Amino acid sequence: MEPPSALPNQCASSRSSAAGNTATASQSDLSQKITALTHLTAPQLRAEWRRLHRYQPPRLSRDLLVRCIAYRIQELAYGGLSKATQRKLTALTRELQKNGSITPDPGLHPRPGTRLVREWRGRTHTVVVTDNSFEYAGKAYSSLNKIAQVITGAHWSGPRFFGLIVAAHPE
Repeated sequence: MEPPSALPNQCASSRSSAAGNTATASQSDLSQKITALTHLTAPQLRAEWRRLHRYQPPRLSRDLLVRCIAYRIQELAYGGLSKATQRKLTALTRELQKNGSITPDPGLHPRPGTRLVREWRGRTHTVVVTDNSFEYAGKAYSSLNKIAQVITGAHWSGPRFFGLIVAAHPE
């Protein structure tokens, strides 16, 4: 068993490796380091937490300590959350603390003046977002679904047709 301080020492170096073989080896090393966490005792996990985070670990179960440390190791190796995601989480946290709940995001609403462009069967279709409708081919429509149906002749999700939302792919 490796001592806790030897686990993720080289995580940052895997970030800079550009060669395919080195990246695969780094992923393998990372997997081994994460797997090794499951064999550490609770005091060793707390020491590893202090080394990675530079502060005392919270009172968590051993299982949660393993998961949090594994996340931190991956975060150091591959990079953390984007600034936009961090801002969104901070805003959601504030909303939860202020209101006691989080209201669901109503979805994407493009600003008036936005041009949505989609190529369909060799023809480019452009829709302009207005204050309370969508303009296509000189005519106002109340929804993107109706425009997608005019273009394709079939029922489509307008936002999906114009690329505003991406279908979730089951894995």
